[in-house]
Amino acid sequence: MAPTLTLKPGTAWADAWQRCLTVAPESFRDDRVLNLWAAQWQADGRALPATSPVDGSPIAGPPRLDAAAARQAVRASLDQHRAWCHVPLSDRRARVAAALDSLTEHRELLALLLVWEIGKPWRLAQADVDRAIDGVRWYVDGAEPMLEGRTPLPGPVSNIASWNYPMSVLVHAMLAQALAGNAVIAKTPTDGGVACLTLASALAAREGIPITLVSGSGGELSEALVRSPEIGCVSFVGGRDTGARIATAVADLGKRHILEQEGLNTWGIWNHSDWDALTAVIPKLFDYGKQRCTAYPRFVVQRELFADFLAAYLPAVRSVRTGHPLAVEHPDDSLPTLDFGPLINATKAKELGDQVAEAIDRGAVPLHRGTLAEGRFLPGQDTSAYLPPVTLLGPPPSSPLHHAEPFGPVDTIVLVDTEAELLAAMNASNGALVATLSTDDPATYERLAPQIRAFKVGHGKPRSRGDRDELFGGFGASWRGAFVGGELLIRAVTDGPAGERLPGNFPDYHLMA
Repeated sequence: MAPTLTLKPGTAWADAWQRCLTVAPESFRDDRVLNLWAAQWQADGRALPATSPVDGSPIAGPPRLDAAAARQAVRASLDQHRAWCHVPLSDRRARVAAALDSLTEHRELLALLLVWEIGKPWRLAQADVDRAIDGVRWYVDGAEPMLEGRTPLPGPVSNIASWNYPMSVLVHAMLAQALAGNAVIAKTPTDGGVACLTLASALAAREGIPITLVSGSGGELSEALVRSPEIGCVSFVGGRDTGARIATAVADLGKRHILEQEGLNTWGIWNHSDWDALTAVIPKLFDYGKQRCTAYPRFVVQRELFADFLAAYLPAVRSVRTGHPLAVEHPDDSLPTLDFGPLINATKAKELGDQVAEAIDRGAVPLHRGTLAEGRFLPGQDTSAYLPPVTLLGPPPSSPLHHAEPFGPVDTIVLVDTEAELLAAMNASNGALVATLSTDDPATYERLAPQIRAFKVGHGKPRSRGDRDELFGGFGASWRGAFVGGELLIRAVTDGPAGERLPGNFPDYHLMA
């Protein structure tokens, strides 16, 4: 009989919210968060109701501005930018470093907010905060040579990012952009993370860093945050449909841009025999329920190796652990070590579940279907945002699971007989951020890897977005504009010598670093 679980004392949403009111009273009210623009916290916008994916309970929603207020915020950010770009680098470094010290002091609160707002297990929530802090410290320590001969952009950097990595992607980018001499604007993701971003922005704004943080629908705020002449660069992380619309707008305006878009990251298996290594890595690939831009939801397997692949894969996927990220058996227990908790919301879980059912109806073969009965949940808890792992063989071409990233714990497997089929299947989405090829022969890897249309290709190991000096970008439709990572992030948000061509994927050229 499974033990009865309880919420670990001190980790309730009410506890986290009270701590936010104490730590940053200027940016939180009893019933809502505030927007930050014109260097002031503003009680404007219409606060929408929101629920936590963890258990469906109410949490703070985004205070959505209208287009007119967003235009005001952008104009005010330009005023901040014109002052900030003249602040000496030594002062900018000191202020960003002080902000990092404050983020470190409140690391556990930021992580707890991520658990409630976007469903990250405790281990991954802490890692998201730590990667932001450690990554920006790397830029602070090495800023001088990166910025030598470079100047801030003519206007602020506008950031529109997805909800899955508020700290290690969005806050990390904002602080690096500010270190480079730019004022920064960020739109809070609609689906979650507003309280975490508000707290992080409050800690940075206290140090005089020119941050604007606003909420609103993409459709209403796009004109201000993308097309405004005041904007010096648009940085976007999200889906291809929205990214394509932004790409069209910035191309028309000739505006600097960084557009990271989704792609179907694939793992190929060809003339491979180290099955123990594959078994060991499979559970790690389910981190955060594969709600990551560098997740691997597709395996392309040599047909004659399929039986061996299943023998290695199935025991591993059956070991994946999910449940309530804050549920414990005893009050003094450590928080559970889970591979993932809920998806971002119940709507996404239903949508993905429906896609799985439809794919099976059209011929996909279910090889594994987990159940929530195996998860760690509180008695009577709402589990509508949870989806157990699913593995399908041969998703039909008519299914979104055949060609698009599911952004959830659904693996699909495609069998191939030739190297040409392997490459075609691994390149199904016209570009990806990462890919991996498992093969025993180094020469085979060296021959095939360059033909895989992914920015990073691992040999038997997963690739990640990377930290510090590791470059990051994408091939094909997975990326538009300047590449980032390491020194390239600074180059992407500064001006260099006349006629400089930035490494990136642009309409008229593709240039690696």
